[in-house]
Amino acid sequence: MTVIATGNQVRRFQHVSSKGKKFKLRPSKTLYFIAKRIVDILVSLFVITFILSWLLPILAILIRLDSKGPIFFVQTRVGFLGCSFRCYKLRTMVVNKYADSRQAQENDTRITRLGHFLRITSLDELPQFLNVLLGNMSIVGPRPFMLKDDQSFSIVVSNYPLRYCAKPGITGMAQVKGYRGPTANFHSIFHRYQWDAFYVRNAGPALDFKILRLTIRQTVKSIFSFKIKIQKYEHISINTRQLVLENVG
Repeated sequence: MTVIATGNQVRRFQHVSSKGKKFKLRPSKTLYFIAKRIVDILVSLFVITFILSWLLPILAILIRLDSKGPIFFVQTRVGFLGCSFRCYKLRTMVVNKYADSRQAQENDTRITRLGHFLRITSLDELPQFLNVLLGNMSIVGPRPFMLKDDQSFSIVVSNYPLRYCAKPGITGMAQVKGYRGPTANFHSIFHRYQWDAFYVRNAGPALDFKILRLTIRQTVKSIFSFKIKIQKYEHISINTRQLVLENVG
């Protein structure tokens, strides 16, 4: 992705992003981070053992039937303290050479039929519980960007490395605030950063549970909205077939 912003935009947003106090890790938060890691391990073990153990084989078969290519999509992303790691996802696109350089867009032709469902329901993110268990990620935290985008964003947003002070998460503050999918413009990039920075500065059990609660609610709504879209599509298809038959008759 190419980030386009004018000099005035960059200076204005750099000023805003650097207004806050400098982030310092308080000793009082040590217990929180220890507890969070324990919860990450226990929850990821539960999900891997009791959910992924039977759901992944089913999704793997569907993915292979839907399109040619591997089951998993493994991408280098930037995580804690700016260190890169291999992030696991279920493959939702046809195999293409732009997977590590071009974000998925709305109505992207690279996305498979099953891929649309996996993305809307966030089921494609389930393998990241493996990353959580390995310690690369947490359940809640700033979403990790692919290497190319992360480098581009760091150029236009001042104090961007603040994001690296927390482990990246499967879900995060920016996502529950509506900043999901492609970063279409500079405004989207900056406001994602602002919510991520807010999380880093205010991370705690209460905020984590709130983000999880909102994530579950959004996921359920997405599943129902996808079902409604399918029903509308089927209704349109039936009407179209009836119209064709009437014209033929």
